[in-house]
Amino acid sequence: MSATTETPPAPAVRRETTPTPLSAAERARLERAFRAPRSRFLIGIPVAILLLLWSFNGAEFNFAKLGQGTVNMGEFLSRLFPPDFSKFGTIAELLIETFQMAIVGTVLGAVLSLFVAFAAASNIAPKWLYYPARWVMNAIRSVPDLVFALMFVSAVGLGPFAGILAMTLGSLGSIGKIFAEAMESVDNGPITAMQAVGASKRQVIQYGVLPQAAPLLVSYTLLLFEGNVRGATILGLVGAGGIGLELTTAMRMYDYGHLSAIIICIIVLVTAIDQGSALIRKRIT
Repeated sequence: MSATTETPPAPAVRRETTPTPLSAAERARLERAFRAPRSRFLIGIPVAILLLLWSFNGAEFNFAKLGQGTVNMGEFLSRLFPPDFSKFGTIAELLIETFQMAIVGTVLGAVLSLFVAFAAASNIAPKWLYYPARWVMNAIRSVPDLVFALMFVSAVGLGPFAGILAMTLGSLGSIGKIFAEAMESVDNGPITAMQAVGASKRQVIQYGVLPQAAPLLVSYTLLLFEGNVRGATILGLVGAGGIGLELTTAMRMYDYGHLSAIIICIIVLVTAIDQGSALIRKRIT
């Protein structure tokens, strides 16, 4: 009895397909497509240089004067050492007040900015609501926070309450715009699908927009909090609470040791908040 051996099938030969050569018209179209951005970029370089030189001249920026003033800056910095922490209790108390102002101002500002962002997002709001909301945010963003602080100090008196109101109103112009742009950058696929099956505007926002934009909204809120901590130190200059008033008093009294201690404590607080915010942002992104 003879055993029959089956020969294995020959491996399939892989044929390499040669790319189809482009026609002259297609090649010319591709060259025009790549040439246009490059030409615009090359034209924009001299325009940007001229604009920069014009701005340097109009702003009276002078490297020579900066070099001459380096000696005076060094002398000023030398007066800040050694720092005087004899009033550390007062500094800590005012820093806690500044921190509390930033927390309340951030929460109120973020909540109000979220509602304004719904009206300022082009993929959510109708045109009759979109443009007025954008104009209002532009107007608020154009006014410095110190002006708002002075306005609220005259309304409610000196203290942190005026600073909180100033931070809350100032947030509408800055973070409200960023919230709106975060909502506009979401994927429109789920939104279109929900609208196709008859979802209401509330359902589209709740299930289609907010879940996608939530990481960005939280991240921007943390950045707002960091900015409010720094901003609260400035608002105190006009009597709106926080460490700013103590900082201004130390500068006017030429108490450089106390001024240095205040600056060091502010740096420590801002650095700690920055590191904590960075850890939170890593977890949510």
